[in-house]
Amino acid sequence: MNQNPQRRVATTPAPSASTPGDARKLADNMMDVMSALLGVIERETELVRAGMLREAMALEPQKTDLSRRYVNAVGQLKASQKYLSQTAPELLTTLHRYHDTFRAMLQINLTVLATAHAVSESIIRGVNTEMQQRNIPNTYTAAGRRATPGPRHMTPIAVSRSM
Repeated sequence: MNQNPQRRVATTPAPSASTPGDARKLADNMMDVMSALLGVIERETELVRAGMLREAMALEPQKTDLSRRYVNAVGQLKASQKYLSQTAPELLTTLHRYHDTFRAMLQINLTVLATAHAVSESIIRGVNTEMQQRNIPNTYTAAGRRATPGPRHMTPIAVSRSM
């Protein structure tokens, strides 16, 4: 039996555009959300590149809220895509171009975050290796080779993930 049943979130259907004014509002909302999210992402990228991880982590609530709004705006646009493609194809084209720029900037952010993760992991592994070498006794076998330490000589390193 499943002890922790998954909660299902009730989703409401996204309202679709039925007038040119609605279509314009949806497009403006999408552009505003992407612009705001892009601003936060660019700031996060700058902070991570500068090594200011605490400050970058402080942007998380704002980034989460804007991401939620972005997903909602995409849902609304998907619900209105048929109407938009028939009545305002130039608006849809503009949104696609803007979204391509948004995706490119997001890819830069993801690359910076992945690099920071890889560097920090490398540092932790280096510290662990150094600590393990200090804990390993320098002994030799009868053949004059360095003895391989047993598991009891390996001491795990503990890392606090909270900053």
